[in-house]
Parts: sequence; structure tokens; C-alpha cells
Amino acid sequence: MPKLYFVPTPVGNLSDITYRAVEILKTVDLILAEDTRTSMTLLRHYGINTPMQSNHKYNEHHKLAQVMDMLEAGKDIAVITDAGTPGISDPGFLLARECVKCGFEVETLPGATAFVPALVNSGLPCDRFMFVGFLPQKKGRQSALLALKETGCSMVFYESPFRLVKALEQMAEVFGEERMASVSREISKIHEETRRGTLAELARSFAETGVKGEIVIVVAGAAI
Repeated sequence: MPKLYFVPTPVGNLSDITYRAVEILKTVDLILAEDTRTSMTLLRHYGINTPMQSNHKYNEHHKLAQVMDMLEAGKDIAVITDAGTPGISDPGFLLARECVKCGFEVETLPGATAFVPALVNSGLPCDRFMFVGFLPQKKGRQSALLALKETGCSMVFYESPFRLVKALEQMAEVFGEERMASVSREISKIHEETRRGTLAELARSFAETGVKGEIVIVVAGAAI
């Protein structure tokens, strides 16, 4: 039976990929990549010559019919994103939902994702946590944070470096300046860093130094 594979790719170091992921990428009939130019670096590194097509948030709706036709024809397809696990704040959900609806087998390989190391590195409780992902970029940020104010477990956010300081300031305003948090950036890369402190301290720290790279914020839950 044809299968759609979701294959995690490294969030930083190219060695952070499983042997099985490389094997799948070499043997499927097609790879759907969020950005073919970015993914080509990984494929070349591991000698993967499988045909590749783009599948991103601007064309994924239009790709559905084509992908379903290929699966119907018996083709195995792998989905990858620029970094991490497809479907986690990246394209993938629409394909998974359509495959389940149409009765095609879906398999997601275990592997890299940014929020797990950030959560463990934070030093905050990780036995229970809420993955929030990206907050709304403009309208709705404040209301989204207010809805999370009384959450009793650690919360994990993704954020752009250009909005990090503003996000920390908004969180401090809603959750309280003394709420503990951590900010991890460039996970599994040369300049990987985790800073810990209160939301107010972190906002001041990054306002002074600036920030680059991919960002994960972990915020302690409310004391209930």
C-alpha cells in the first residue's frame, strides 16, 4: 500500500537526522519540501537523489489533488520542512488530514524538533506542558496571551527574533514581570544559547544585546 511519510529534518547540525530518515528519503518516489533550495543542502550532504517538489503554505492547498493522485497510483511520498518535524508550525497538516480521509497510510518518523530541547534546557517543569507555537503576528496577540494567563503548566512559544523583545514585554504585562522563563536560540547550531530569568529580565537583556536566529520561549505556568 502506498504511504505518505512525514520525515523530521535537522534544526541545526546536519548530523541530527536518523539513519532511517535518510533511508526513507532515498527510497520514496517523491519528496515534498517546504523550500527545495534549503532542502537541497541536506539531500546533497547525504547523497539523496530523489525527485523533489515544493510544498509550502502558499501552494499546499493546490498540491492536495496531485499528491492524492500519486498515492492512488502507488507512489510513496515523503514530506519534509526546512527544519524540524512537518506539521509542527510548518506545512503538513492538510496532507495528513486528506490522506486519513482518503484511507492512505500516514507514518511520521521520530526525530528533530526545536521545542523539546528548549523545554528540557529551560529548567522549568516539563512533565506537563502546552505547545502554543507562534502567537498571532498582529491582531489577537494580547487576547491569546490573556487566554493563557491561568495555564498551570509550562508553555512553549515560537517567535521571530524581530518580535522577541516585544513578545517578552507583552508576556510580562499579562503573566507578570516575575514569571520565570527561558529563551533558547539557534538550537543545535554553533551559536546555540539559552538565557533564563524572569520575563522582565529577559526582555531587558535582549533589548540590550539584540538577537538573531530561531527562537523558542518557555514560560512557567501560573502558580495555582
